[in-house]
Amino acid sequence: GWLGLNSFFTVEGGHRGIVFNRWSGIKDKVYNEGLNFNVPWLEIPYIFYVRTRPRLISSLTGSRDLQMVKIQLRILTEPQVDKLPEIYRTLGPDYDEVVLPSIANEVLKQVIAEYNAPQLTTQREQVSAKILRNLTERARDFSITVRDVSITDLQFGAEFKAAVEAKQVAQQDAERARYLVEKAMQDKRSIIIRAQAEARTAELIGQAVKSNPGFVQLRRIDAAKEIATTVSKSANTVFLSADNLLLNLLDGAGLEGEGAASES
Repeated sequence: GWLGLNSFFTVEGGHRGIVFNRWSGIKDKVYNEGLNFNVPWLEIPYIFYVRTRPRLISSLTGSRDLQMVKIQLRILTEPQVDKLPEIYRTLGPDYDEVVLPSIANEVLKQVIAEYNAPQLTTQREQVSAKILRNLTERARDFSITVRDVSITDLQFGAEFKAAVEAKQVAQQDAERARYLVEKAMQDKRSIIIRAQAEARTAELIGQAVKSNPGFVQLRRIDAAKEIATTVSKSANTVFLSADNLLLNLLDGAGLEGEGAASES
């Protein structure tokens, strides 16, 4: 019964198996999913997870402009199934723990050093693509397939943050100064236009008075209407002479009439 139970082992979906023989070592055969035979005591099966799985790698490195950069990389990897016996011989069952941190840090330091700090922010996709290409080539030496990489976090040193803030403040000050200059120019143009309009109005009034003496009387009537309207709307009782209110509109006409009569 014990012999029969230990003569078989099961490989679950998404896994592969290899067998260690006590006499000959790791066998080169890779066992697929399902029920597989092994010799009890003499052979020991080892099961590998072969689906793509993520891993986070953090690294502190320097950019081309000597800024310290803390970068976090998410890597999707899987082992090359036909190389599982070799992986076990050289790296052991925890191959990803042994290899990925070292080669990922190596690639990150190499790639980040080719860009300055602003480029790492503006050319993020290009940086990720180069990391993927270099990491894929490097991991191939260890029979590991890299499916994808993505930069999940990117932090810069305090000096760079201070420089960015200072630049933003300078840009804001420059925009404020530009706005003030434009506003001053607009005010200057408005003053010039208003002065020209007033000069033109005075010129037209002078021409009207010269050509038609009744124009002054007409303006006097308009002014009297405005004063009368304002006084009528007031809640207080106001007693002023007609001369002060410009309401003696007929005085000029009456005097002119009397002068004409006396002359006759």
